[in-house]
Amino acid sequence: MSETKGPRGARHPPGTAAAPDSHRAKPRQPAAQPSTQRPARSDVAFPTEADIRLAQDLLFFGYRDFTNAADVILEEMGFGRAHHRALHFIGRTPGITVSDLLGILRITKQSLARVLGALVDQGYVAQAQGREDRRQRLLTLTAKGQMLERRLFEHQMARLAPAWRGAGPAGVAGFRLVMEGIMDDDARLNVAAVHGKDAAGDEP
Repeated sequence: MSETKGPRGARHPPGTAAAPDSHRAKPRQPAAQPSTQRPARSDVAFPTEADIRLAQDLLFFGYRDFTNAADVILEEMGFGRAHHRALHFIGRTPGITVSDLLGILRITKQSLARVLGALVDQGYVAQAQGREDRRQRLLTLTAKGQMLERRLFEHQMARLAPAWRGAGPAGVAGFRLVMEGIMDDDARLNVAAVHGKDAAGDEP
């Protein structure tokens, strides 16, 4: 009687089938990527505690990594986040008064005085008297200040833009709605005054 051969040439007794090759290497499956996405729920208007806990973590880690993109540069120059915020809002609203900047940043007068003092002394910010009220100080970025603010912005844009594109238009619109919902009325008015109604159509 003849013998049958298996897949690798092994011989088997007559009348028996070749055993499957259980030792053959299987293709490796790609590792699953972690995600915080959850199935859509119809009761999204009534978030659970778990939903809010997740939102807290997302806000914390997102803010940490977004700001860290600029923190590295600021540390090299001996500046901190308060200096960056001042540069940002002075650059977005040239001629802003010290009083209005104080209202946006919501820090003490002493803290803002230290921040502005460093930026003015090192040539990043210029200040002038108000035309109608000479007691006012109007703040603008110098050419040096504009270059620094742009450098910080570009580092943060490099962090944010890929996430922006990955989320798509619907995701970005939802993100903006959530962020605007967290803000108070003064913050929403400030954003609307700077960006206008067409801001939703912009992409980084």
